[in-house]
Amino acid sequence: MSKRLIQNLAKVISKQVDHFNPTEVESLIREYYTILGQTTTTGKSTMDERKFRSILANEFGLTSNTIMERVFRTFDRDNDNIVSSKEWVEGLCVFLRGTLDEKIKYCFRVYDLSGDEYIAREEILLLVRNCLRLHGEEDPYDSIKDLVEITLKRMDHDNDDRLSFEDYKKSVKELNIVLEAFGKCLPNATRIELFEQRVFSNKKHYRSP
Repeated sequence: MSKRLIQNLAKVISKQVDHFNPTEVESLIREYYTILGQTTTTGKSTMDERKFRSILANEFGLTSNTIMERVFRTFDRDNDNIVSSKEWVEGLCVFLRGTLDEKIKYCFRVYDLSGDEYIAREEILLLVRNCLRLHGEEDPYDSIKDLVEITLKRMDHDNDDRLSFEDYKKSVKELNIVLEAFGKCLPNATRIELFEQRVFSNKKHYRSP
């Protein structure tokens, strides 16, 4: 994609996002096409789930397959199984610089595995078991089921045996540490700083049309 086309696309997208200035949006779009191998070519390529998950693992340190699949679905707003350049920038706005309220909405969507706007006990168990397996436990079910029950009871403010968005939001507002209680789905500060330093200081030049 040519420099002019990238600049024009950045102008449009920058008007629709809150946390990046136009220059940063342009850099993120350049990074997007660099990942796809389309910096100065016209070959067609797309950011599918495989490419996206590789970025989550290598750039941002996410490790759970279940979490990465859900993060992909959260970025892919139109559910076409591709993260477009616009979805890439919009998703990174929250992923890298989101407010607490934005991150609460994002994390809830990630943890809502069924997409029914509730986080059920079974979903919590699955998420936490997957996280513990990554640390070498063969079958952590017995060791976490009591912890899950305690956590659910603490966060289930309306006592309907599941977590609504309002339950989750209220719990995080009371104790920020439970934002990622069911699995790491956001990068830490070091990963964010390294990514932004690399992408926003990128001085590559692109072919004019």
